[in-house]
Amino acid sequence: MNNAKRILVVDTQDGHFETLKSILQFINEDYDVVGIDDATTYLVDQKQWKCVLLGGDASSFDSYKCLISATPDLPFIVNHKLSDLNVIANVIGVIANDINYPEFTQLLAHCEAYLRQKPNQVVKTAKDLLQTLVGTSSEMQQVRRMIEQVAPTEANVLVLGESGTGKEVVAQSLHRLSNRKKGPFVPVNCGAIPPELLESELFGHEKGAFTGAINSRKGRFEMAQNGTLFLDEIGDMPLQMQVKLLRVLQERLFERVGSGKSIKADVRVIAATHRNLETMVSDGKFREDLFYRLNVFPIETPSLRERREDIPQLLNELTKRVAEQGAETVKFTERALQSLMEHKWAGNVRELSNLVERMTILYPNQMVDVAELPKKYQHIEIQSFEPEYPDELLERQALNDLFSASDEPENDAPPSAELLAFLPEEGINLKEYLAELEVSLINQALVMHSGVVARAAEVLGIRRTTLVEKMKKYGIN
Repeated sequence: MNNAKRILVVDTQDGHFETLKSILQFINEDYDVVGIDDATTYLVDQKQWKCVLLGGDASSFDSYKCLISATPDLPFIVNHKLSDLNVIANVIGVIANDINYPEFTQLLAHCEAYLRQKPNQVVKTAKDLLQTLVGTSSEMQQVRRMIEQVAPTEANVLVLGESGTGKEVVAQSLHRLSNRKKGPFVPVNCGAIPPELLESELFGHEKGAFTGAINSRKGRFEMAQNGTLFLDEIGDMPLQMQVKLLRVLQERLFERVGSGKSIKADVRVIAATHRNLETMVSDGKFREDLFYRLNVFPIETPSLRERREDIPQLLNELTKRVAEQGAETVKFTERALQSLMEHKWAGNVRELSNLVERMTILYPNQMVDVAELPKKYQHIEIQSFEPEYPDELLERQALNDLFSASDEPENDAPPSAELLAFLPEEGINLKEYLAELEVSLINQALVMHSGVVARAAEVLGIRRTTLVEKMKKYGIN
């Protein structure tokens, strides 16, 4: 995985993580295995690690406790024999003896949340994603069978389906499997071209054929000679143009605008629409004869709602394409996949592709859980994971904030900034000074909110349970 952080596995000779190593290889996670004596050296450069896995027994307890406490910036996962270490804040969880894939990826997602929610995190953007035609559902298997059957023939194909279901992908697959695969594949969106220009776009024009025609120009039919012409959104084509298209399909001849010379149309025509053409025929908005000329072999692309079981495979394909382009990618937990499979997907595969791109930008090379999904995609109830950081890490950040605040030129700087404006010549006990400052701020917050701990914790920017522990520590009632 490009630009991804690695996992450090600290294991003993007994090999407590053999099953876990197989899982890491299966999900393509890069990792290094070291012994406890070398772990400190490897952790000097902490930025390269996603998390640390600790394997051992009670004899390693003290060494591991010192290692964890000395590395508060990194999340740790320990094996079941070291479960007593779980009381340390940056120990995210315990790996059971029979750890499995869903349980481990969930722990990995929590580790990434621990890293992601620390201050001053920077995210990177990702490249555009490509649409794919994948899936093992019966609906997709049927689509592939129909493509394989009709591709070698010259029959006109009408691809039907909602927007975003991959109709152009079907057309491209038909072309690649046809006898015309060495020829060009020329797409044209009939709904995106003004009606007065559509004839010239399809058939071309001669110089001087109309105002602005300063040169002769080939049309899409001519460009697609010996290949495939894909007429997307055929349902938006004006009735007048439908008549001219019908003539070309019947006679296999056409003329450029402003010319009387016939040109042979040696092309395979594939049309597509999200509209109900039969209803349009009944309403007089689409020619019946053209409909039957195009509808020789209809292929209906299923909506994503009809093939929810394909969502994990689609996500895998979309993220794989991103990785092949050399950009960051994402992974999804089992719970996130379950939630996505409950979504209605009005935009179908295109909507799913856009979601993957969005998640790649927000969480590059990370594990996406339900909590990281946009609200509209959260369809299962979960307990939100809030990492608890060691005191020394929080105190370090608080100290950095205080000193940075003291550099602000504003007249309404907070009282804490003023307290740090100068250092007495005889010096101070920094630990006691910070403790007194913390007690003062806690008391102010409690007074400000009439002793309501939850409100006081909110203004102090910490969790209620953290404030309760600090109050016990300092004997504050």
